[in-house]
Amino acid sequence: MENKSLEEAVKRRRTFAIISHPDAGKTTLTEKLLLYSGMVHTAGMVRGRKGRKAAASDWMAMEQERGISITASAMQFPYKDAIINVLDTPGHQDFSVDTYHTLTAADCAIMVIDAAKGVEKQTYKLFEVCKLQCIPVLTFINKMDMPCRDPLDLMSEVEEVLGINAFAMNWPIGEGRDFTGVYDRIAKKCIIFSRVSTGGAQKAEIHRYELENPAIEKILGKEGIKKLKQELELLDMAGNAFNHEEFLQGKVTPVFFASALTNFGVEPFFDAFVDLAPSPQKRIIDFPNGTEGYVDPVENQFSAYVFKLQANMDKKHRDSMAFLRICSGRFDRDLVVKHHRHNREIRLSRPHSMVAGERSTVDCAYPGDIIGVINPGVFAIGDTVSLSGGFNFKPLPQFQPEIFAKLSPKDIGKRKAFDKGILQLSEEGAIQILKPLDGYSDLIFAAVGRLQFEVMQYRLKDEYNVETLLTYLPFDCSGWLIGPLETFKKPSTAMIVNDHYGKPMVLFGENWEKQYAMRENPNHQLIDIA
Repeated sequence: MENKSLEEAVKRRRTFAIISHPDAGKTTLTEKLLLYSGMVHTAGMVRGRKGRKAAASDWMAMEQERGISITASAMQFPYKDAIINVLDTPGHQDFSVDTYHTLTAADCAIMVIDAAKGVEKQTYKLFEVCKLQCIPVLTFINKMDMPCRDPLDLMSEVEEVLGINAFAMNWPIGEGRDFTGVYDRIAKKCIIFSRVSTGGAQKAEIHRYELENPAIEKILGKEGIKKLKQELELLDMAGNAFNHEEFLQGKVTPVFFASALTNFGVEPFFDAFVDLAPSPQKRIIDFPNGTEGYVDPVENQFSAYVFKLQANMDKKHRDSMAFLRICSGRFDRDLVVKHHRHNREIRLSRPHSMVAGERSTVDCAYPGDIIGVINPGVFAIGDTVSLSGGFNFKPLPQFQPEIFAKLSPKDIGKRKAFDKGILQLSEEGAIQILKPLDGYSDLIFAAVGRLQFEVMQYRLKDEYNVETLLTYLPFDCSGWLIGPLETFKKPSTAMIVNDHYGKPMVLFGENWEKQYAMRENPNHQLIDIA
């Protein structure tokens, strides 16, 4: 009976990440999912004017000020018959490390594309990560209520740029100001929407009609119906067929047209998502003898891994939260588990689930669920915990930093708070702390993008009351060094440092220096992902 109830719980789970280029409408879509699930009664405007609600999924003060997602947030709530675990990720490329780590915890991804801009640079990069992780992707073409590109062109671009087959699950009826609905190609019905509030704060009203219904002619006119029929005919003749297995294998992406802002097309998309998206599946593990295996979500005892750390979600307690993706078995509150890296037992006490920054205590959780536990300094990103022990989930990648700086407190009396702050914030993985090996005494701070340093300075002031001085260093690329240090011939302007794990890394002023060092040291390697 216990296995059966576990199996049923796993089948209901849908754990996914939302990915996009900045400003494509990713956080707005997350907000509308909360609206349609009944978790919020009025959707917040992400880029709201003064006085409007901030988006519920953006909990950090700086996110609410700027209207961008800076940190991945995890939320759980019911939607109809499913239990949704949504991972809202930062779109800005400077926060790609957080996004890459978060994608490892997802079983599926929703890719949001701006209908006026098509596939943008960051969309492409994030899609490639999904491909690498074998994560199936649904495509949500957003902002159809604004001036936009031809839908057929957008479909072609998705196929050509991303190298994947695309199947239009629905087709837009009108566009820009005339965007009134979508044609559901599976149910073969027109879905017409009407606004019931300004700015999409409430659910849109839905009416479904057969294409031949006289009401459709009144809405679209004869020319509008003729154009729609021609486009649908073209899709039927020249488009790809949809196969659910191929979607799960990442060979085809189902495409939906909608406007997250007005809610037009949002509810049919969410309904289709629940039907199409996979429940949690087997996960690959590494054994100490170098072989691989799998954990099954139902057959194996509890196991999970840490994919994210976040300091100061609760400013009153100044704590650090470890986010765990449950991969197998049932989790019960206060469970005692093996911490594989430390080779010791720990109690997972005070587990929480999150909706934005609000915590609620979890008594039990299942594969696919994301739980947050207080981190008393024992967790690092990538750590595996389980009841049985003896294996590890695949390590999460570290990416080569490109921006380097010195950071110090303006007030030397705040050194203790500064040290605590940089330690907690660096554990989150976005900023790396490097220790020079050649007599240079100050620590070096490294990140993938400059905005990470802005966030770090902001959070040190906001969360630790420490104002800082930042000085950029003349390095713009790096590589982890594989090979003996004593025989490595480095360029005179390069610097050798140790990362947080004690692994040697070389910093270079320019990329040509890195290429030169690789040619001069054929018995060494400089790698970009560790």
